[in-house]
This record gives sequence, structure tokens and C-alpha cells, in this order.
Amino acid sequence: MEMKAIAQKHQNLFFTPERITLLKKRIETDTEIRKNWEEALSVAKLQLQKPDLDKIDYLSLAYLMTGEQMYADKVKEQLLKLCTRNTWSNPEMLKRQPAWSSDLRTAGNCWIVTMGLEGIYDQLSKEEKNTIVSGLMRMGIRPALDEWFLPEKRIHTLNSMGHNWWSSCVYMAGVALLSVKDEVPESGKWLKDLSESSEEWFGFAGDQLQNKVKTWDANGGMYESVNYASFGVSEYLLFRLAFQNVLPKVKQPDIPLLKNIPSFFMNVGYPRDGMMYSLTFGDSHKNIVGERPVKLLWALGYQNPNSLWYLNSIETGQHREGLAKNAPMGLVYHPDFSKLPQLPNLPTSQLYEDMDWATLRDSWKKNSTLLAVKSGHTWNHSHADVNSFLLLHKGEFVIKDAGHSWYASKEYPAYFFQSPAHNVLTFNGKYQPTEQQYHGAPLRGEMTDLLDAGDIKYVLSNGTGPTSSIYSRNFRHFLWIGKVILVIDDVKAHETGKFEWLIHPAGESQKVRGDISIVNKNGAVLVRPLFPETLVETGFNHDFPEKMILNEVLAPKEDNVKEQEKYYGIAYPEQVRQTKFITAIILKDSVNDTNIPEIERMTGEDMIGVKIKQNGKVTDVYLNLKADGRLMHLNSVKTFGNITTDAYLTAVSHPENEPNTILDYFIGYGSFIRKDQQTLFSSLSKLSLVVKAKDTNYDIQITGQPLIRASFAAPLKPNSLSVNGQMQKVDFQKGIFSINLQK
Repeated sequence: MEMKAIAQKHQNLFFTPERITLLKKRIETDTEIRKNWEEALSVAKLQLQKPDLDKIDYLSLAYLMTGEQMYADKVKEQLLKLCTRNTWSNPEMLKRQPAWSSDLRTAGNCWIVTMGLEGIYDQLSKEEKNTIVSGLMRMGIRPALDEWFLPEKRIHTLNSMGHNWWSSCVYMAGVALLSVKDEVPESGKWLKDLSESSEEWFGFAGDQLQNKVKTWDANGGMYESVNYASFGVSEYLLFRLAFQNVLPKVKQPDIPLLKNIPSFFMNVGYPRDGMMYSLTFGDSHKNIVGERPVKLLWALGYQNPNSLWYLNSIETGQHREGLAKNAPMGLVYHPDFSKLPQLPNLPTSQLYEDMDWATLRDSWKKNSTLLAVKSGHTWNHSHADVNSFLLLHKGEFVIKDAGHSWYASKEYPAYFFQSPAHNVLTFNGKYQPTEQQYHGAPLRGEMTDLLDAGDIKYVLSNGTGPTSSIYSRNFRHFLWIGKVILVIDDVKAHETGKFEWLIHPAGESQKVRGDISIVNKNGAVLVRPLFPETLVETGFNHDFPEKMILNEVLAPKEDNVKEQEKYYGIAYPEQVRQTKFITAIILKDSVNDTNIPEIERMTGEDMIGVKIKQNGKVTDVYLNLKADGRLMHLNSVKTFGNITTDAYLTAVSHPENEPNTILDYFIGYGSFIRKDQQTLFSSLSKLSLVVKAKDTNYDIQITGQPLIRASFAAPLKPNSLSVNGQMQKVDFQKGIFSINLQK
């Protein structure tokens, strides 16, 4: 339907008559809504004396709700002042070649004018309306469309600025245009084109020449950070919601990944006593959440009950760019929480394959354990932190990264963005080239092989690409077994040198014998280096020159760069070109937990590994040194005790007093495993999998190829068979059952 065919009387974009009527009814029946409204009204009253343009929406809503003219008069006064300025442009941006007259501030002013007009549009005289519309077009809408969108004068592209700035500058101009569309003859064509452009923004696949990455993961994530994912998509969603309210008969583009965006913010969130935390990869902060996009998507009809759980976990006002329930937009679009679920219906692990993030948690309950790993791309707000990880436990970060500081500070480019501010394995003090902050990484890191079988979880991060200036192999495996997370680094440099494993503790930390003890309130872990060597348990380091060296490093703090905090470097003293690091992170049930798993180093021919004893269960973990790429055409078949396999990683569990009874097993990159000559698993290609059997009920997690045909031994026909969470028909013949999967 053509835009000009449905011209109508001015209609509010957000504070529609229907929404205002509904809010008034809710105030009468809901004490919490009434309280939130009273708080918003108190802010509006303060604006009468000390006006703040960024809070003009409080005045507009107060007028629409109360009809008191003093609020409308203050809005009009503010808008006339703003729209008669000489310019909204940033002087610094105007010095660029070519000059940028449209930026985030001009986008913000477009929003301010829009929210002001929500309250007083129909009160304006013709002269006042012309003044406001003229200023809005001259300083806001037209510069944005000219520089960011229209072909005649455009200077920006999705390749150079197609992340959060593009959506803000373009779609805030679009929102403002919707608010004055009847005063702008070209608005019909422009609005149609703006709406359709969203498909290009969400669908941008990156480019090879300038090392740009795909903007959006198909599962709803954005690589820049939680912060910029929330900001960038919200700017578009405000436009989409306004468009839907004003032009309901005009079809907008169908963007499938919109339905996945709420679950992204849930998967990168951490529910706890107190405010919800989020992952801090890139330029973000633990307090930043996806409240605004999730609430806007709910208003647009994306109403999965999981979103209610997420929104309910966020404290009022914890994020300044949120839609707090006592702020105008948050109040007007506050969902009905009568069908709030106790927990979200989501898997406990998630892999974002396009942006290469992974999250693994033991539960969605508050104060559980969350392990997050990042690989992928480096550029702009995405730090030089390939293979880095974060760990939250018992309500707090216990392993963090350094965070970020104000962008204008010298510490931001020199430290916070760079690799030493993250949990990575350096070589001769180096990791990713510093130039990647501005020019990107020509080769991305990758996350693959996510498995979640409850008390056994696994994921692989390949950071070789972004670190290829120093490494020809840079793989980091995470194998989580019960209370132990094994971090296994497989590294090979181009020359001989020294490796150092960096760890950024949160809270209080100290060396305790062979461990680094980290305690942050109720969260406590032990970090224990196992290979290539352990830490010296006594204080006599000089007596053990072969042992790992623990270095304490002081660096700027995120919240105040003039203050310092410590992180650790665990250095291997030998000069080598290739090695394996195995580090155990032991999760403590409490600060004073004494039920600590026993961990024993194992070595053998072409093998290093660990034996883990916890709660009556023993798990033997083998790392096959012949399976690390050093062989060309020969398979890596090795025998470890009574286990024969070609797998890179193998973990076999048994009851403490029953070594011949297998409880479960894990294979990382293997095509078979045999115990005492009996083949337990076989596939023509190497796969990663977890097999758990209880009585005759089998639960298998398996990945590695688009086509998987695998066979498994069983003494009896399985009563049930679950593969990757889906029940399968059992094909059982002569002690063997098979599975056949195809993506």
C-alpha cells in the first residue's frame, strides 16, 4: 500500500490514545503501576523548574495523563529553543573530511523533538509548527538522510559505519520523520525506503577487503558487545514500533532473527540475588542489560514468556538506556506479568556460530555457574580477546576481564582493548596485533563443538586466525566435569619462546600452595595449573626452576584508571615452540567448602592427562599428543590403559570402586573408542560426543559433521534414546545401535 494513500490526521508514535487509556486503567487497579507513575510524575514536576532535554518525554506523558497545561507549555518552550539553534552538529565531527554533520547527538535531538511532539503537536500554532519542523529537518532529519541514506549526498556505508551508529542516525531520523510526516512531502517515499533498508542492515554479511564481520548472528546476537547490541537494535525497534503504530496497514519487512534477540540477552545474562548481570566482552559493563530491546520486541508482538522472566530479573533503572518501569516509555509499554514463568524455557548452553560466542551454565536458577567463551572477530568495540573467557559463580564474577574505560583515556587503546586485559595465553608477551583495534582481524576465530550433557560440558575455541602472526596453532578446549572446569590450551608458535597464561581474578585472590584462590563474596574458585608444570607449593621458587612462575601484574581499574588492580601471569620458564597447558578451575560450593575434588596429573607415552575424583566418581581425561596435527596421513591411534582410541581428548568415568563399569564417556575429535577390544563407539569421521547411560536409557550429545552416522555398543536394547535432546527410534542389532543425523 502506498504511503500517500493512507494519509491521516496526526497520530502519536508511542503515547497513543489506546496506550494512555490503558495506562490510566492500570493505575487504578495495580499498586505497582501507580507507584511507578507517581515516580515518573515527580520527575516531570522537577522538569518544570530544572528542565533537561533528555527528560522531555516525562513532560509530554504528564500532560497527556493529567491535561495540565504547565507541562505542555514547558515542552513547547524547550522545543522552540532546540529547533532555533544554529546547528546540532558536533564541531569535532565537522572537522572530518568530508564533514559529518549528523552523529549520535543529532540522532538524540531527533528523538527529543519526537518525544516533545508526542505531547503537544496538536497545540502548536502554524508558525510554531513551521519553526519546529524547519529546525528538525535542517539540523536533524535532512543531514542524517543525506549523509547516511539518500544516494545524492551519502558519505557513509554499512561497511564503514554499519554497526550501532548507522541504526541510530538513520532510524532516529526515521522516527522524527514519522512524527512530522504530514509536513514533509517526501516522507512517503523516504519512510518506505527506510523501512525496507532494515533488511540490509540486519543482513549485512561483512566483507573480505576491509575485514568486516557479519553484523548479526542468526541466533540473535551482535558481536560488538551486549552494550552495543542493546543500543543498536533498540534504535531500529523504536522506528519499527512507531511505524507500526502510525502506519499499521503498511507491511514492514519480515526479519526472522528478531524473534531470537530476546534469547540472546537471556543467554548472555546472569540471574542472581540483586540486579541481573551481563557478560562484559567488548565495551560493555556487567550492569548493562537488554531491557529496552526485549520490552520493545514484546510491544511489537514477540511475546515469548521467557521475556517476562528476563524483564522481571532486571532492577529498575540499572541501565541508563533501559526502559525502566518508572520512566515514560517503560511505563507505557510495561508488559502484563500475570503469566510470569519461574524460570526460562531455554537450554543451559548456547553457541553463536556467526559471532563465535558460547555460554555454558549449570542451571537457570539464580546464583548458578556460568562459563562464557569468546572467539570471533576483533574490531572497534570488540576487543583483542580471542579465546578469552569469563566465569560467574554463586552470584558473582570470579574470573573477569579488565573491562573498558572512557574512550578518550589513554588507557583505553593502550590497555583495556588489548590482549593483556583478557584471559589469554601470550607468547613472548604478545598475542593479537594492536592494529586489529582499527583494522580488524583478517582471519576470524571460531567456536565449535558445543556439547551439554548436564554434568559434562565441552566447547572448542580456535583463536589461530587473529593470532596467526605468532601462532600456527592456538586452540583452547573447555571441558567441564562436575565441579572441575579444565582449560586445555594447545599452542604452537612460529619460533621458540616463552608462554604465559593470563588470568584476571574478581574479588580477593592469593596463592595458596599450588593454587590461586579467588573469593568474591559468596563465589569462590581455585585455579590450579597442571601442565606443562605446576606452581611451586612452597615459597622456595629457586629450588624448582622447572616449575611455573606466578607473576603479579598491576594495571588500571575500569571504574577509575588512576587506581590499580592485579592480575596474574602464569609463565612457563622453558623456551619452547609448542606445548600444552592444562589448567583446572575448581568450583567451590562455598567459601569454606572442603569437599574439593582430587586431581592427579597423568603422563604416558604420547599422552598427558588428569584423573579427577569427586563424590564417588572417577574420571580419567586423556590428551592424545599424536592427535594434535603433527601426523599427516597416519591416524592417531593410541592405547591408554584398557582404552584404545584415535581421539584427541577422551574422558571416561567410572564408580570409584568399580573401574570396569563405565558411567559415561566423552570424546573430543575421535572416530572410535574401544575398551578391552570392544568397540563402544565408531564413526567414519572424527566427532565430538558425550554418551551417558542409566540402566537402558541413553542420552547422547554429538556434533562435528553435517552428516553423522555412528554406532554404539549396548549390552541390551535401549529402552529410550535421546540424541541432542531429541528422542530417536532405536535401531538395535547384535549389541549395536546406530544413529543417523543430517543438518
